[in-house]
Amino acid sequence: MYEDKLKDECGVVGVYSKNRKEISRLTYYGLISLQHRGQESAGIAVKDNGEIRYYKEMGLVKEVFNEEILNSLEGEISIGHVRYSTTGESFVTNAQPLVVHYKGGKIALAHNGNLVNATKIRDDLEDQGSIFQTSIDSEVIANLIARNYKYGIKDSLIKSFEMLKGSFALVIIYNDKLVGARDPNGIRPLSIGKLNGDYILSSETCNFDIVGAEFVRDVEPGEIVIIDDNGIESIKYKEAKKALCSFEYVYFARPDSNIDGVNVYKARVNAGKILAKESFVEADMVAAVPDSGVPAAIGFAQASGIPYDIALIKNKYMGRTFITPDQESRELAVRLKLNVACENIKGKRIILIDDSIVRGTTSKRIINMLRKAGAKEVHFRISSPPVKHSCYFGIDTPSKKNLIGAMMTTEEICKEIGADSLAYISIEGLIESIGMGKENLCAACFNGNYPMEVPKMGHKFVFEKR
Repeated sequence: MYEDKLKDECGVVGVYSKNRKEISRLTYYGLISLQHRGQESAGIAVKDNGEIRYYKEMGLVKEVFNEEILNSLEGEISIGHVRYSTTGESFVTNAQPLVVHYKGGKIALAHNGNLVNATKIRDDLEDQGSIFQTSIDSEVIANLIARNYKYGIKDSLIKSFEMLKGSFALVIIYNDKLVGARDPNGIRPLSIGKLNGDYILSSETCNFDIVGAEFVRDVEPGEIVIIDDNGIESIKYKEAKKALCSFEYVYFARPDSNIDGVNVYKARVNAGKILAKESFVEADMVAAVPDSGVPAAIGFAQASGIPYDIALIKNKYMGRTFITPDQESRELAVRLKLNVACENIKGKRIILIDDSIVRGTTSKRIINMLRKAGAKEVHFRISSPPVKHSCYFGIDTPSKKNLIGAMMTTEEICKEIGADSLAYISIEGLIESIGMGKENLCAACFNGNYPMEVPKMGHKFVFEKR
C-alpha cells in the first residue's frame, strides 16, 4: 500500500463444516484472499468438541501460520480475521478473533467495521462490573452478547445488535453455531458461500472463487444468519436502510469480487469511462497508477479512444510499507514501489489515472518521476471525487486538515502536485458507475452526508478501528 492511500478496515471469514476436514486451511486460504483488507495481524479461532482454540499474531497471514499451527486448529466451526488498526496501540492483544469467557462458555468473534457509540456502551458495561482486556470496540460487542446470553442465542444476538450504532460485519462462534451479521445500513460487506456442504462467510466473494465454493447470496443489511447442521436460519433484527460504502468499489475490494450484486472490476471500468466523458483531454497515452488505477484507466482508454499503455511498473515483492522518517527515505520508498517505464513515456502526453488522492504527497512524487523520465505532459485523472470528510465507519481517514481535497480547490491541488491538469469524477458519475443508486450508497467521505449521526468530538475514533 502507498502512504497516500486510505487504509481499509479488516476482513473476516467464517466456516461451518459438517465433515470437519481442512477447516483451518479453508479459513487460512480465505484470509490470504482478503489480505488486502488488513496486513497488520491475522488470527483463526476454531471450535472442536465444545472447546474453542485460537491462534493470532502480528504479521501477514503467511507469516503468522504454518503447517503445525494449522494442524492444531481443526474442528467443526472456524472464524478468521485480518486486521489493519488505525489510531491507538498496535499489538497482539488487540488482534482478532476475540475469545471471551462468560457464564455459558466461550464466544469467539471477528469484526469488520467501527462503532460510533462504543464509548457509551463500554462505560455502561464497566459501571455494571465488566472488565475489558483490549482497546478495540469489538470487545464491546462480545461483552453485550455474553451479558444477554440468558435470553438464548437468538434473542441475545438481537438485543445486543439493536444497541450498536455504526458499521459491522461480524462472524461469531456461539455455542455450536456459526453466526454472521451485518449492520442495518450494510456499510461493510458480508457474503455466504457453500462448498461440498460446508458454509463459508466472507467479507468478499473472491474468497469463494479461490477455494472453489459456490456463491449463495449476500448477507442483507440488518440480518443475522445462524448456521448449523440444519442449514441457515435468517433473522431480520432491524429495519434496513442500505448505505454500502462506495469506497469498496473505488479502492478497497479486490476487482474480482462482487459486492451486493455489483462486480467491482466493472464498476471501476465504468468509472473510467465516465471520467473520460467528464474530463477528456488530448494525449498520446492513458496509463495507470498500479494496481488500483488499472481498471479505470482501461475504461478511460476505451471511452476516449486514446491507447492504454504502461507508464509505471510496480514492485510486487515490496510487502508492507516500512517506516520513512525523512524526505529522502520517502522518495526512495516510492521509487522502490513504483518505477517509470522510461522508453514508453519519453516525449509523450500522458493521462495518468489513479483511484484517489488523500494527502497528495505520493501523487506529487509520481508526477515528478514521470517528468524526470521525459514525459511531455502529465494530466492526472481521479476515479473518485475529492475526499473531504472523515469516515467513522471503518476506514482510516486522516483528519480534515490532512485531506488535501478538503483544504484546497482542484486548481490548487493541480498546482501542488505538479500536473498539467487535474480532474476528479463527479459524485454523480461515481454513483452511476456503481449502478446501485445514491439511496443505497454511503458517500460521506466525499459529500459529508453520513447515514447516521456521528460523534462531534475533537478526535475521530473512540477506539481502534477494525
